[in-house]
Amino acid sequence: MKYIITLFVIFFSLKSFTQTDQKIYDIIDAISEERLRNDVKTLADFGTRHTLSDTVSQTRGIGAARRWIKSQFDNISKDCNNCLEVFYQSNLIEKGTNQRIVKDVNVVNVVAIQRGTKYPNRYIIMSGDIDSRVSDPTDFTSDSPGANDNATGMAGAMEAARVLSKYKFESSIVYLGLAGEEQGLFGGQGMAKYAKENNWDIIGVLNNDMIGNISGVDGVVDNRTFRIFSEPITTAETDPEKLARQARSRRFYGGEVDGTSRQLARYVYETTRTYMPEMNPMMVYRLDRFGRGGHHRPFNDVGFAGIRIMEAHENYTQQHQDIRTENGIEYGDTFEHVNFPYCKKLTTVNAITMANLASAPPVPTEVGIGGIVEASAKLKWTKVEGAKGYKIYWRNTTSPTWNHSRYVENVTEFTLDGIVIDNFFFGVAAIGEDGHESVVVFPNKIIR
Repeated sequence: MKYIITLFVIFFSLKSFTQTDQKIYDIIDAISEERLRNDVKTLADFGTRHTLSDTVSQTRGIGAARRWIKSQFDNISKDCNNCLEVFYQSNLIEKGTNQRIVKDVNVVNVVAIQRGTKYPNRYIIMSGDIDSRVSDPTDFTSDSPGANDNATGMAGAMEAARVLSKYKFESSIVYLGLAGEEQGLFGGQGMAKYAKENNWDIIGVLNNDMIGNISGVDGVVDNRTFRIFSEPITTAETDPEKLARQARSRRFYGGEVDGTSRQLARYVYETTRTYMPEMNPMMVYRLDRFGRGGHHRPFNDVGFAGIRIMEAHENYTQQHQDIRTENGIEYGDTFEHVNFPYCKKLTTVNAITMANLASAPPVPTEVGIGGIVEASAKLKWTKVEGAKGYKIYWRNTTSPTWNHSRYVENVTEFTLDGIVIDNFFFGVAAIGEDGHESVVVFPNKIIR
């Protein structure tokens, strides 16, 4: 009988206390394909948004683009009774910093903060890139519409702001336009430095880079699958002794693929599967595409959780290309190649993830685990303000996502009987009164 009960706990507990929120479905319905289309068109029509392009013109170049983006955030703020704090954040990058910086340039980000009602210094960030480029990364005068890369991500952040600004959340949400991505991730570096200097408590960064293409150069057409890139553990720690201790601990207890960025990626996965089951989120266990890095990387570099959300099937003829036609192939990142129903879907993925996270209590801290040489797993954590209960998660050691869970209330420790600790990984999330969950926390200490 004990064996049967154990199997029941393992295989049927995943749906325990799975509570959905009508507000999230309303947010899904509110995301506008038409607005995304119009915003991408406007951004593409600035001709070029190269980081080193014209900043004086009102109709062409990155200066005109960022002023327009700020004006849109300002308008959204007016519609919600000035609920957004909108400002520029800038950094001077000197000529010769790298081969792509051929003159001094002020890299200017556009920031819009929707301040949380309970945890104003806790932030969930959605970013898109303002800048664009053609084949030569130093060519800052040629037409570079950058419709998919990355007007789609920028338009997505603006549309998420329009919809989510109609609600109040416990934690703060940041809608962020980053410049200098194509020249060396300078916008992200400046913003990550700004966040550290201002002691921001960042829950996570959702970097959106190319969310509008469904027809891959590999011949695959897919309007449901998207990729979530995440690195396994933070690389920000520099203390050699601490790094050595962490390595020894992971060797015996695991955690090599359970850093904060990986848990954020799993959160996006589970949120999407719950509220948008028609979508197919694909976890990719890598910082970014092979040998490359996006604007979440600077945040990862200083210890913040950050992931990249993007299309699953890329068309390289429409990325970083001079606009031309050769052998019947149209090259260039132009407006007509963007699939806006798909762009809407990925914008929605971001919006509902942020709405869930910004509505959830903080994560449990001091999560411990024990149960060696026992048919049980004991977990212990500190009490979380605003938590109605907690959800203990576990998964097979080879599983990319959490497979099973058990909801508990009014406790800060719990023993899962009949589960061999050696065969699973475990984690704990805090659950708010309305069912919103924090990110899962992997145990950071061993208890006896």
